[in-house]
Amino acid sequence: MTGTANHCSALCDTLTSSTPTDSYEPFRTNESTLIIVRHGESMWNEKNLFTGCVDVPLTKKGVEEAIEAGKRLSTMPLDIVYTSALVRSQMTAMLTLTQHCCQKVPIIIHKENEEAEIWSQIYSEDTKNQSIPVVKAWQLNERMYGDLQGLNKQETAEVFGKEQVLRWRRTYEVRPPNGESLEMCLQRAVTYFKENIEPQLMAGKHVMVVAHANSLRSIIMYLDNLSPQEVINLELSTGVPMLYIYKDGKFIRRGSPPGTKEAGVYAYTWNLALYKDLMLQRMLTKL
Repeated sequence: MTGTANHCSALCDTLTSSTPTDSYEPFRTNESTLIIVRHGESMWNEKNLFTGCVDVPLTKKGVEEAIEAGKRLSTMPLDIVYTSALVRSQMTAMLTLTQHCCQKVPIIIHKENEEAEIWSQIYSEDTKNQSIPVVKAWQLNERMYGDLQGLNKQETAEVFGKEQVLRWRRTYEVRPPNGESLEMCLQRAVTYFKENIEPQLMAGKHVMVVAHANSLRSIIMYLDNLSPQEVINLELSTGVPMLYIYKDGKFIRRGSPPGTKEAGVYAYTWNLALYKDLMLQRMLTKL
């Protein structure tokens, strides 16, 4: 690890520890951060195919989007990451974390069974402290599109009609043939969020969730208290981070640009801006 990266890692540890020094006390209020990222472009996104729960990887563009997201997040505090069980989500999370200032190693947590949990144990506390746990959950998977999976979206519209395909894709309660409605996707994704991710935020942990258009729409519906009509019209760009602040039991959206070319991504809170400024200043003094 370089001197700069080593210093940055130490600074991150100081700022995200449970016993911060007085100089960082303003950041350690009852504030925590939630970062939401839709995976980068997948190989079936590129081909305009219904993907759903088919497990396909990122394109070259998707890899670049994930790396760009990581650069934008490089000075944000992070304690734990959640992904879906699908490879495009996990690739995005891993590539994003390679850009993080702290140079911590993302470690996928395996709890599929007792043997998997035992075999993946880490026995060094120092190594644990230089790691970011990555939790994968099928409940964060993309909406299952049933008989539409693998079909070309344009060709499907020509066969069944644009209005019918639009109802399958963008109606809250309507299911595609043998697939999930957005309402069904919401039930599993939001239940998982409430039971597993929200308690981390309540405990003051800084969390990133990397998932899919419909599972994230579902979570955002909960965070922003959106109506079914509002949520079906919500567009999420691939690889674009969205920031929420969790404070006093409420979620406050702080930024979501329409694309990756905008100069300003987030509206920082005072504490978060202080964190970023202190990190950058300390890095520069060590160069």
